[in-house]
Amino acid sequence: MHYVSNVDAGAVQRTLAGLDPASTLAIVESKTFTTIETLTNAKMVREWLQLPAQGAAGNQLVAVTANTRLAGEFGVAPHLVFPCWDWVGGRYSLWSAMGLPVALAVGMDNFEKLLRGARDMDAHFRDSPFERSMPVVLALLGIWYNNFFGAASHAILPYDESLALLPAHLQQLDMESSGKRVTRDGEKVDCDTGMIIWGATGTNAQHSFFQLLHQGTRLVPADFIAACEPQHGAAASHAILLANFFAQTAALMNGAPQEGFPGNRPSNSILVQKLTPRALGMLLALYEHKVFVQNTVWGVNAFDQPGVELGKRLATRILPHVDAKPPPGAYDASTTGLIAFYQANRRG
Repeated sequence: MHYVSNVDAGAVQRTLAGLDPASTLAIVESKTFTTIETLTNAKMVREWLQLPAQGAAGNQLVAVTANTRLAGEFGVAPHLVFPCWDWVGGRYSLWSAMGLPVALAVGMDNFEKLLRGARDMDAHFRDSPFERSMPVVLALLGIWYNNFFGAASHAILPYDESLALLPAHLQQLDMESSGKRVTRDGEKVDCDTGMIIWGATGTNAQHSFFQLLHQGTRLVPADFIAACEPQHGAAASHAILLANFFAQTAALMNGAPQEGFPGNRPSNSILVQKLTPRALGMLLALYEHKVFVQNTVWGVNAFDQPGVELGKRLATRILPHVDAKPPPGAYDASTTGLIAFYQANRRG
């Protein structure tokens, strides 16, 4: 399974370089089927597969979309279009037909286990009293450090290499949901909303930025995530990994005052028995519900992204003038200057 999301053609070319068109299935995922980045990449892949621009494209092109009509016009056969709901935001869409690539990669049985894990967390969130609800507790801790201690960022630190992309996933989930300065009622918020989400896997992170977490002047709450049982058979390596996990959380809490480490740095430890599909589903749903609780407390809408949409509108407006001189007064001086510099210095 290979993924391409960046409209940078280099990403597409590097991905396709090692593949055989005769044995490749392409899945185009776009809720509206109008996103220019996705369609640009899809057209490059369609040409690489030597499929027609119009009409039936055979069995090598699949679409997941809420706009089945445009998928058909793109050449995807009707029986190869997987519909999804138009009210599902991209960062919450794993559980819908958008999860098709995951199902293909891990098998439908494992994908259903992922869904069951998410459902278990849904039920926990729905039924548990607030003081025992993991999403509520995590959400309120985040609000506590954000709004009462001025913590501007939150680190995600999975001690499992298979979760290397989890910080990036949660970055979009949290920052695109919580990065709002207007409430659902259109009023300006009266407190900070959202935090900068970042992180990396342990123990790599220990050798790159943990020094700032321990002794820096900024308070950075962190979530440590690990499994009690490894997916591999190297018990000795796993023991060393977890020893570092326990040591780092203890060091953040206790510090070493005589060495200038004040301690009292907050962290949450999340341990699963084993990182199974079900456990992963629970973990992802845990953070979705955490973000929802925080947005509810702040009174902002977790499910829109007007800033992202503004950027897309501006890009569509600017595109015709990337290769042609903009009309006078079309853009601000900075943007006009950047376009002019690009045009003066490009080749070909």
